[in-house]
Amino acid sequence: MTNFETLPSEEVYTLFQKLVYDKLGIHLAKQKRMMLGHRLLKRVKHIKANGFSDYFRFISHPDNDHELEIALELMTTNETFFFREEKHFEYMAKTILPNINPNKEYKVWSAASSSGEEPYSIAMLLNEHCSAPWSVVASDVNKSVLAHARKGIYIDDRTKLLPHKYREAYCVKGTNEFEGYMRVKPELRNRLHFFSFNLLDSMSSLGKFDLIFIRNVMIYFDDKTRQKIINGLQQCLNEGGYLFISHSETLHGLEHSFELIKPAIYRC
Repeated sequence: MTNFETLPSEEVYTLFQKLVYDKLGIHLAKQKRMMLGHRLLKRVKHIKANGFSDYFRFISHPDNDHELEIALELMTTNETFFFREEKHFEYMAKTILPNINPNKEYKVWSAASSSGEEPYSIAMLLNEHCSAPWSVVASDVNKSVLAHARKGIYIDDRTKLLPHKYREAYCVKGTNEFEGYMRVKPELRNRLHFFSFNLLDSMSSLGKFDLIFIRNVMIYFDDKTRQKIINGLQQCLNEGGYLFISHSETLHGLEHSFELIKPAIYRC
């Protein structure tokens, strides 16, 4: 590979765009070309590919599925942090949880959980405010971020919105080589179930939930794919259940039976 090729050509980038869309349903915008080049460059060098075009041919071969999985994860991973979009958690604590049935298990699905900050935030809030038995399941298509989530170790920068009382109750501060990090305590970690799931797949086997978080992921899908996902989510929510999307997202233009309660908060 030549020293100056640090990003794919526009023509080769379109091949990566199509690959990500076909495999995950995610649309990579044109302005993501530099990001893709930055994230894949080490892998291009690692397999000694002669540029991004050669690397694309490599990951497209059936014998190289492992490298394909690595590439897909690198191209689609996004950073997050604890208690992101605080208004959702405030609404949970003040409006939803005080009105639930204390004799029925309250089930939550974090449907694009990334590295785990969202579902752990949910679990902390439930443990403090939920009068009923509760469970949290969390899924992502990216297996490496799920492995990270199961460990529950986070750099302090990810915890800037984590309330002090939750940090004290549910986290352990890192020392020595882990200084600058914190880890979610096992008592909470062990209550969450993380699993790999592609939102393009059928959701019929997942069961019913009272609350579904699907935030900061719908923006990466086109309308056709978003409609398919929304159709599945509707089948997964109990009557009266809630759907939380990101405040930067909307269900406008999609067919659904949800009632808009507040910005980014819908009810089935």
